[in-house]
Amino acid sequence: MNPVVHKPLLATVLGQRQDRPPMWIMRQAGRYLPEYRETRKQAGTFLDLCYNPELAAEVTLQPLRRFDLDAAILFSDILVIPDALGQSVRFETGEGPILEPLDVKGIDRLEPARASAHLAPVLETIRRLRATLPADKTLIGFCGAPWTVATYMLNGRGSPDQWVARRFALEQPAAFDRLMDMLVETSIDYLAAQLEAGADVVQIFESWALNLDDASFVRQVIDPNRRIVEGLRQRIPNAPIIGFPRGGAGNMARYAQMTGVNALGVDYATPLDFVRSHLPADLPVQGNLDPLRLVVGGEAMEKQVEAIIAAFADRPHIFNLGHGIVPETPIAHVERLVELVKHG
Repeated sequence: MNPVVHKPLLATVLGQRQDRPPMWIMRQAGRYLPEYRETRKQAGTFLDLCYNPELAAEVTLQPLRRFDLDAAILFSDILVIPDALGQSVRFETGEGPILEPLDVKGIDRLEPARASAHLAPVLETIRRLRATLPADKTLIGFCGAPWTVATYMLNGRGSPDQWVARRFALEQPAAFDRLMDMLVETSIDYLAAQLEAGADVVQIFESWALNLDDASFVRQVIDPNRRIVEGLRQRIPNAPIIGFPRGGAGNMARYAQMTGVNALGVDYATPLDFVRSHLPADLPVQGNLDPLRLVVGGEAMEKQVEAIIAAFADRPHIFNLGHGIVPETPIAHVERLVELVKHG
């Protein structure tokens, strides 16, 4: 019988405070790494890279070869789900994702029955990672939350205020609910398959939780996330789940309580004293360095790293950025960040 290997990051998600915070970096496999850029050239399109198990596993592992991180996160994208449902999705350099915007008839044309087969290459990537990842490293799977994914599906691209999706949810409530139901069920299937393939923990990226009033936040963020958590745990009891409601602000405590996630990702705009005073003391938190401080480095970064670690020293804490690392980030600054978190 193989001995149980301690995985500090997984243990933290499950509520066990560590002597020093384990860490990973959102978008840690990406364009700031020259080896990623070289692999990306081999793949064809961005989605080709997501669906190529050999190359996707390679780019997932690249940051762990450079930095002493505690977790690998599956290299993929939140928009593989609309792609799997049959919506046209493409990524344009300099523009980001572009989708064929959905209307009511477009929602009815989506094909959830095709999603499982379409996403099979992603699960093969996870199996390859599980076979090669060091035993003490946590493997993180993920999906986009239904509201966040829906904003792209309805608008056809990212938006600073999610106006199209917000209006659609109010004007076409029945069609919107059909879309959300489809995304909830597809996400449950997808996350369960990721855990069965070897992921240790999954994260739900609610990247557009801001710009919603109270009632809409409950309907469009809390309820779908709660349903995913409950549905996933019916399949896989005690499944470890991180929720990341970026921009959740004053709704964060309610989100954590009502969804039942194990750990809460905290964006960089959330004050440290707000977390300390408004979130349960035993709730694991993840975050929350501003990615721009990592770009600038030096004192601007180091003082805030110290402040974050000190603020969360009495609770389970995973050190991370409060949003994804950006391509302009110097590798030397990431090396310094890891040194600070690991060794002070």
